Amino acid sequence: TSIGCCDCKQTSCKHRHCYHWKGSRLSSYILSSEIFQATTMRVPVLLLLASLQTASCFQSRLPVTPIAPSHDSLRSSSSSPGPYVKSTPSTSLYLSFPNGFSKSEDEDTKMSIKTPMKRLVKGAALGLVSLTLLNSPALAAAKESSEHLHTGQKIANFFMNFGLPKWAVLATISAMPVVELRGAVPVGIWMGLPITQVLPICVIGNMVPIVPLLFLLRNKTLKKWMDPILKRAEKKASGLGVGSLEKQWVSLAAFVGIPLPGTGAWTGAMGAFLLGMPTALALSSIFAGVVSAGLIMSTITLAGRTGGLAAIAVLLAVAGKELISGGGSKKQDFLETDPYWDQSNVPVNTYKNKAPFTGKVVSTKRIVGPKATGETCHIIIDHKGKFPYYEGQSWGVIPPGVREKDGKPHSVRLYSIASSRYGDDMTGNTGSLCVRRATYWCPELKADDPAKKGICSNFLCDTQPGDEVQMTGPAGKVMLMPEEDPTTDYIMVATGTGIAPYRGFIRRLFVEETPAAEAYKGQAWLFLGVANSDALLYDDEWQEVKAKYPEQFRLDYALSREQTNKAGGKMYIQDKVEEYSDEIFSKLEGGAHIYFCGLKGMMPGIQDMLKSVAEKKGLDYDEWLKGLKAKKQWHVEVY
Repeated sequence: TSIGCCDCKQTSCKHRHCYHWKGSRLSSYILSSEIFQATTMRVPVLLLLASLQTASCFQSRLPVTPIAPSHDSLRSSSSSPGPYVKSTPSTSLYLSFPNGFSKSEDEDTKMSIKTPMKRLVKGAALGLVSLTLLNSPALAAAKESSEHLHTGQKIANFFMNFGLPKWAVLATISAMPVVELRGAVPVGIWMGLPITQVLPICVIGNMVPIVPLLFLLRNKTLKKWMDPILKRAEKKASGLGVGSLEKQWVSLAAFVGIPLPGTGAWTGAMGAFLLGMPTALALSSIFAGVVSAGLIMSTITLAGRTGGLAAIAVLLAVAGKELISGGGSKKQDFLETDPYWDQSNVPVNTYKNKAPFTGKVVSTKRIVGPKATGETCHIIIDHKGKFPYYEGQSWGVIPPGVREKDGKPHSVRLYSIASSRYGDDMTGNTGSLCVRRATYWCPELKADDPAKKGICSNFLCDTQPGDEVQMTGPAGKVMLMPEEDPTTDYIMVATGTGIAPYRGFIRRLFVEETPAAEAYKGQAWLFLGVANSDALLYDDEWQEVKAKYPEQFRLDYALSREQTNKAGGKMYIQDKVEEYSDEIFSKLEGGAHIYFCGLKGMMPGIQDMLKSVAEKKGLDYDEWLKGLKAKKQWHVEVY
């Protein structure tokens, strides 16, 4: 068909807004279809296509353009009104309209049809065309003329050409990514195997590559080579590493078991590995999911769609409690004091160096992008509810091994806890750390010097699920939140992993259903300084809170390698805070609390900036700072 565009009048135009093009596309598809060539309903179909094309022209408010064959030798010179059909030796049919359609001003006014009517005309025409074709006896004939094989069946035919037995072909198809068990079960039935053989063969075949895959992914070279695939898998399975071990198990099994696009054993295995799930937990959960998928696909194949939906409903019913409620108690109040803001019994040094607590790693996950300056990991540690703490406290970690210089055990390293007292799974059984891998770049070697790397940070960033960690604490009270007054404003300033305690603050105030969150009416203002956008920590969490509580949560970043300060230099944390100095001083005068956490090198710049602002306001900086400390509004924890 040759139809001009509403805008450019070109017959080859592909403007998707063009109603001529839409009608032309549908006409071309139907006229060239195998079903149309076989049907005896050609003339009614052509008439309906004509009405559809006319409706398209009315909506575009242009005169009807003739529909004509693309070959000049077959064009008709007929000028009789109305559509006509001309058959050719190749049984191709062509539809033509007279060129005499033109609109006067009055006619143009009459064509101002309401949009619903236009859509009704087009929809009715399209529906009639579809019904005509679908109800045609030629449809069945066209289906019977050739058998359409899906991907699994084509693969089966390929392997059977090599003389492989059916069970081996079926196991091979089950092991392949994308196809997996969900595509192999129908193939096994199609091959004539009984379901009692098909199901176990497909389950075993699907699981065979998963076991080595979970271990091979630990190879850095392979992991780098598969990086694009792994990123997609991590995005699809992002929710699997959240919650208790029981919830992770059920979530992964459901992810693998329900046969939907993008799910399956391969994606589940890669996602579970990237999210740091324990290998044994991941394997048993994937196996349960594969069996579930096998049962669902068997039911769909043998009992049809209704049977498959019933099988999926059973799986969801079994997993429902964990998947819908999220596991654990919905409301976090079981670790609260009475009243909730009482801090008279804050736990301190429950476990000491000589008698540390042994925790187990639940997951270790890199949380920065590829262009970040260094590697930062989020590490979740299971403490079985035996290591309670408050937001703002720290854990001590004793790295394994001894010091080279004297053979004595390594000293304790303190890390701010990066979760609320309820942990990331909200059960009160875990806690989290935010750790940056400490390395030393040797200018002579032009590489990282392994002899000078951070012993504890590298140990923690290298941990695998199930690894044991010797821990002390909890330590410190200086960073606690004064929750007695729910209208208190919190100003939180951090560089890098100094963000850790503030994550606990924000989760307690805005994410979890705690008494503190229910009562809070103040404003929390977070400043974070990092090198670039890839180095931002927990940005997705901050953005979610900001969207939900735009008046109570404020967020500002200082990106030293991407932003400039007012003097044209690099934007450091003190520069970003200075931009709001008047508002910050006003809040502090009103009783706000200000917190600083991160590298100790941040404080000289911060204090110089505050001193400069205070002097401009006619304040004695030392007296001003002394007053904040006396009222316990000044909180500093640097390292």
